[in-house]
Amino acid sequence: MKKTALIMAGGRGERFWPKSRKMLPKQFLSLTDDGKTMIQLTVERILPLVDVSDIYIATNKDYLPLVKEQLPDVPEENILCEPVGRNTAPCIALGAALISMKYDDALMMVLPSDHLIRYNSMYQSTLRDACEVAEQGDNLVTVGITPDHAETGYGYIKFSNEKTVGRAFAVEQFVEKPSLEVAKEYLAADDYLWNSGMFLWKISSVMKRFTELMPEVHAGVMEIRDAYKNGNGEEALQRIFPTFPSISIDYGVMEKSQNIFTIPGAFGWDDVGSWLAVERIKKSNESGNIVNGNVITINTKNCIIQAEGKLIATVGLKDLIIVDTEDATLICDKETTADIKKVLENLRICNRNEYL
Repeated sequence: MKKTALIMAGGRGERFWPKSRKMLPKQFLSLTDDGKTMIQLTVERILPLVDVSDIYIATNKDYLPLVKEQLPDVPEENILCEPVGRNTAPCIALGAALISMKYDDALMMVLPSDHLIRYNSMYQSTLRDACEVAEQGDNLVTVGITPDHAETGYGYIKFSNEKTVGRAFAVEQFVEKPSLEVAKEYLAADDYLWNSGMFLWKISSVMKRFTELMPEVHAGVMEIRDAYKNGNGEEALQRIFPTFPSISIDYGVMEKSQNIFTIPGAFGWDDVGSWLAVERIKKSNESGNIVNGNVITINTKNCIIQAEGKLIATVGLKDLIIVDTEDATLICDKETTADIKKVLENLRICNRNEYL
């Protein structure tokens, strides 16, 4: 069966402020030493599985120039620009509807644009196995990540060993982000995976679920699809898409469906959720520091320091994140990275939008 991919690239990446901004969010940034941006790496790693002509990018209309610049081989008609953000369920429904204009049915991979993968061949093998499961019946498949520590920042997938298809296990329950104590229990239980936000299914399978569970969204995206066929697609998209509820695919479809399977993945996955991810991506020096740019450190340990232009000199610091850009500088204790979003909230309240 023909394989297609929908890459979701509309997020703001606020926890990577001040590098990630409203007009240049983290999926369009390079965080690795090869100089490639995260969305470029996402496309590159699936090319052995999907023709570039069958890769679709769902993004914000403001990011169309960035997508065209960074992914020149992706056909422009494959770039789906949402007029407003409506979370993942309407985004996926729209992608499935528009891809179905090209194929009566096809396998559809849904992938985030801002994850990093260390072992590409293992990743590709996992997706191939997931495709095989998705081709059987009307199975919906999600890739779960084998946890290696008690993580409170991810949702979890509880699976059953009793019902399997190939390497995939039947999903019993999707679980929200837990407390540390509960996360420790999940890690010890050995039947929980991290929810990666990667999905695979036949277009017919997921559209069947939208018909049953989100009929207003299904009707709306089919109207948009028909309008595109008649040359009026943009008008319909602008008119209809904002009327959709803002809801995730997990809440809208996955948690309410039958025949949901998960396939464990162990391929060096990182969702790059905050500046702390830099510690997992890059090697530290002998003092435990990860530095980039014009930096001098004296008696400084276990810090992440990103310089841009002017010199950053640190003396006697420990466990800090320092990120300098042309117009803003972040200084943050590693334990408080979750509060970076509060900075942006404060900027909005003060109408200092030029720093967002």
